[in-house]
Amino acid sequence: MKRSVLHAGMLVAAILAAAPATTLAEDAEALLKRVSAAMGTSDLKTLRYVTEGTGYSYGQAYVPKSAWPKITVHSQIRTINYETGSMREEFTLSRAEPKGGGGYPLSGQQRSEGFISGPYAWNVAGGNAVAGPRFIVDRTHQLWITPAGVVRAALKNKAQAKFDDKGGGSTVTFTEPERFAATVHVNADYLIDRVETRVPDPVLGEVAFVTTYSDYRDFNGVKFPGRIRQSQGGHPVLDVTVKELQRDAPAEIAVPDAVKTATERVTTEKVADGVWFVAGGSHNSVAIEMNDHLVLVEAPLNEGRTGPVIDQVKALAPGKPIRYVINSHNHFDHSGGLRTAAAEGATIVTQADNKAYFEKAFATHSKIAPDRLTKSGKKAQFVEVNDSMVMTDGARTLVILRLRESVHNDTFLMVYLPKEKLLIEADAYTPLAPNAPPPATANANNVNLIENIQRMKLRIDKILPLHGRVVPVGELYATAKMTPK
Repeated sequence: MKRSVLHAGMLVAAILAAAPATTLAEDAEALLKRVSAAMGTSDLKTLRYVTEGTGYSYGQAYVPKSAWPKITVHSQIRTINYETGSMREEFTLSRAEPKGGGGYPLSGQQRSEGFISGPYAWNVAGGNAVAGPRFIVDRTHQLWITPAGVVRAALKNKAQAKFDDKGGGSTVTFTEPERFAATVHVNADYLIDRVETRVPDPVLGEVAFVTTYSDYRDFNGVKFPGRIRQSQGGHPVLDVTVKELQRDAPAEIAVPDAVKTATERVTTEKVADGVWFVAGGSHNSVAIEMNDHLVLVEAPLNEGRTGPVIDQVKALAPGKPIRYVINSHNHFDHSGGLRTAAAEGATIVTQADNKAYFEKAFATHSKIAPDRLTKSGKKAQFVEVNDSMVMTDGARTLVILRLRESVHNDTFLMVYLPKEKLLIEADAYTPLAPNAPPPATANANNVNLIENIQRMKLRIDKILPLHGRVVPVGELYATAKMTPK
């Protein structure tokens, strides 16, 4: 009898335990529909809005742990098609402070145009569409955390709700598979005032992202925030004011055929005996063969780039493992493949001030989209470089050197092969197109690189840049309008 009573009690408890989840799901759906009604977006299909204000270059800090470099957002225009999951984003930006990275010119404005549509991301430059798979997660996230977008995403992903009886607000939680996990805060007026997300990140594993919406206004029947603020990785990334909004704007965003068929391209060029320039994309690497192993200079972007690079490099010298990967600097586009290299078992060689930052970052794993390092269960190993370090196997010598007084980055390393008279560097100099005239004003990064070369009395024949093409050192001097000493 006791056993039967106990069994019945357990059954009732199980039923009661299951009930709240169903109720919460139903409540979440009702809540989200009420939010759509309050914002006037229940039947919204497309949206175009324009902002201006301040931005920050995520992952481009001058020194590790510092805030992202500030930029001026002269114009940000987003055109979104919620029905097709597509977005066009147009930025006009300029630097607001001199130090740090971001790919923006040291002076003047830069315009960029980027797209996302379903599983495809691309940029358009000079009329040409260039696939950008590394932007898929970020742009998908930005699209679906807009006020109207986050409601749709939450409904699609069967969100759960939690209500605050005292404050009158509520929260909704959901996960967009392999893209982000979200907690949406709804205020007493059924408007979204904050979206907290966690997003997979090639360097940080998973990164916290907070978007705050305030100053809601009525734009042609749509209630939309007048101010949008965002932080990522604990530092601000955006603070803009909405200037205009158009509902049901034209938003036919077609994926170019070149983007649909694009694959990761890796090419190798033998520059000297046992030295290969590894290119084919926006970011290059260099493979150097030693007596019983390989050294790879640079693991850029993400797993999608560095994985194929590693596969190609290992094929250059079968049987020789990649024992070391040298990192040029901490900027995320140049360190986004280091987790992949660590999963391969390679030791990361980086400037000493980066070590603690990378150790903490690589100890964080993404539960949303586990990468190779997470799956491997390995712990990243590091060798730190202060101002210089020599690596040799008795036959080949390579020297790792720190650039001083660069405005681009404070943990800048370059690699010099004295016997071959080759210099490998990132971002300090990117060669111009063949036969292009030098700029009217010399680039400060180019000048700084020359000053470092002359200070260290390096004898160089060729530069192997981690952006662009292999060039004779004379092109650097001609671009900077300087004379070799």
